[in-house]
Amino acid sequence: MPWRNKQSHTASIIDDVKCDQSWRIFRIISEFTDGFERLAIIKDGISIFGSARLSPDHPYYLKTVELSTLLSKNGFSIISGGGPGIMEAANKGAYQQNQLSVGLNIELPMEQKPNPYQDISLDFRYFFVRKVMFVRYSMGYICMPGGFGTLDEFFEALTLMQTHKIYPLPLVLFGTDFWGGLMDWIKTKLIDYQTIGEEDLNLIKMTDDPEEVLEFMLEHRKWKNIQRELAEHQQAQIYCQELCSDKNLAL
Repeated sequence: MPWRNKQSHTASIIDDVKCDQSWRIFRIISEFTDGFERLAIIKDGISIFGSARLSPDHPYYLKTVELSTLLSKNGFSIISGGGPGIMEAANKGAYQQNQLSVGLNIELPMEQKPNPYQDISLDFRYFFVRKVMFVRYSMGYICMPGGFGTLDEFFEALTLMQTHKIYPLPLVLFGTDFWGGLMDWIKTKLIDYQTIGEEDLNLIKMTDDPEEVLEFMLEHRKWKNIQRELAEHQQAQIYCQELCSDKNLAL
């Protein structure tokens, strides 16, 4: 029976779930620690998601290389899932431009071989730790055509922004032919059933133009830099207030 084959492939994952929970916590903490330490150098990172199954001669693979190259030339670091297909194309464009190229690889029942275009390559056992790294070190998401994993990242980012758990970031669906049907469904069924508000659609941008994606990201980086300057100014004010308070106490 087919499900018996699936069981054998997932044995290692099931064993992990059954293992002593305290040791599992240590493993999770180590993945967070390693990720935070090694990815701290990323500035203005763009995460590009998409299918591992698209070959190097596929039009969307080639378009991903073009897009990644364009972003890299404008000072953006590129982050991908570290595997083949669209992920490889994303890393390849950055790597060829000597821009920081990051791969967040995941351990899967079907082995995922890391692509060779990574300056920083991290291996994760847990999807949720990996997702934190994408959100923490990205200032923009680009979803190329992909499967369930790409849809998962897309809807999670939407949920986090809708619920104000993260600052707004550009969320781009690249490929109107691929994503158009999904967007039509969102604009009709979800709106008709009032399960989302029309303003939530403002969080999503769909395009076929790499230059338009670059424009989105450049505009957001300007806003982000203003926020950074404000945060630094506020921190300086707090420091000065604490310093003055300490001097007054000393007097």
